[in-house]
Amino acid sequence: MRRTLIQSATIISMDDRIGDLRAGDVLVENGRIAEVRPGIDAGDAEVVDGRGRIVIPGLINAHMHTWQTALRGYAANWTLLEYFRRMHAGLATLFAPDDIYIATLVGALNQINCGATTLVDWCHNNPTPAHTDAAVRGLIESGIRAAFFHGSPKPEPKPGEPHFSEVPHPRREIERLLAGPLADRDGPVTLGLAILGPHYSTLDVSLHDFRLARELGLIASMHQGGGPAKTPGGWEKLIEAGLVGPHVNIVHGNDLSDDLLQRLIDLGVTFSVTPENEMIQGHGFPITGRLLRRGVCPTIGIDLESVLAGDLFSAARVALSMQRALDNAEMRKSEGTIPATTTIPAREALRWVTTQGARMLGRESQIGSLTPGKLADLVMINVEYLNLFPVHDPVATVVMQTSLANIESVMIGGRWKKRNGQLLVDGLDRKKELLAQSGQRLVRDIERQGHAAT
Repeated sequence: MRRTLIQSATIISMDDRIGDLRAGDVLVENGRIAEVRPGIDAGDAEVVDGRGRIVIPGLINAHMHTWQTALRGYAANWTLLEYFRRMHAGLATLFAPDDIYIATLVGALNQINCGATTLVDWCHNNPTPAHTDAAVRGLIESGIRAAFFHGSPKPEPKPGEPHFSEVPHPRREIERLLAGPLADRDGPVTLGLAILGPHYSTLDVSLHDFRLARELGLIASMHQGGGPAKTPGGWEKLIEAGLVGPHVNIVHGNDLSDDLLQRLIDLGVTFSVTPENEMIQGHGFPITGRLLRRGVCPTIGIDLESVLAGDLFSAARVALSMQRALDNAEMRKSEGTIPATTTIPAREALRWVTTQGARMLGRESQIGSLTPGKLADLVMINVEYLNLFPVHDPVATVVMQTSLANIESVMIGGRWKKRNGQLLVDGLDRKKELLAQSGQRLVRDIERQGHAAT
């Protein structure tokens, strides 16, 4: 039985019963957290010196299109409308399975590098089973814990073909995955549905896809927002049909009315906010505050590395800072002054990328906090570096000041995936070379067609 003891570290457990420990130990046995407290007897365990380190649960990236990793920064100046045209109707159509594989593999490795131990890979560029299998293979090979949300491509239809909004999610493909590589519902890579939803599909397609998710017991995640809805009033019809519940996840949601937002919250729907990309591309302000005022928390995702960085700490910080700014502005407008104290503590932002991500995935009994019995997914942050030293409030240090440079070690399921600042992966240089070749070919081919980035 593998045993690892992290000794004398500052621990932010995100478990209310355990709390924070200024100097505590974490014992890992056979892939799970066995104990979290001061003074644990090491026995025959590997001992890791935790002095000058903060240990937190592994971060959970609730939404990312990992297939775009080879196009990092290429879409940084695009609005959402340009993204639809240039990415989905353009670049996406040029991807071979090998492009999907290397992008997903390296993108997932970078998530580990940045402190994420769980990735929701929202894969909607899989026109063939070979593309899907390539993405799943990349996730498995990376060693990250992942939820593979199977989506569908969105090209412009050829003559005689239906628009993507009229195409139901492919049952046969989902059943194939459930009978094959993603059969284990508690495995390191699990399956969910990345469906179109009422904003991007007809009512008949929405009803089909929601029923499929419920029948198969899968999370149904969908984008909501960005231009006019394909099915006005679609949410109301889905609710009337009894198809909306805690298994439904809405990404963005910026355009939801207050009444509809409350109805969805009452039904247990979860929400994934991607704050940077929503503000950059024109979705609108993230709904973080609207959710908090109604007693629920968002989860946080990166969305697009073709636009911005894959660092989840930065995304959480943006969500927190943006909502504090909105709250401060509202108070100044109504009362002529700023709030007497901050409206959202820093700890809340850490909750959004740990425990709330676990809840959205229905895995709160397995991941999201440093709780005995849960899977040993954790991150060690070196706070002896100049940008973090000295530490007065460990939570504030983690949320407001930590960067990639401080992510020293990452453990997933009791196995180190990063140690002493280095990813533990073979052939990384070759993987980077393949990623570069893929990205260069895709950009070259699309620019030949006259769809260059500006």
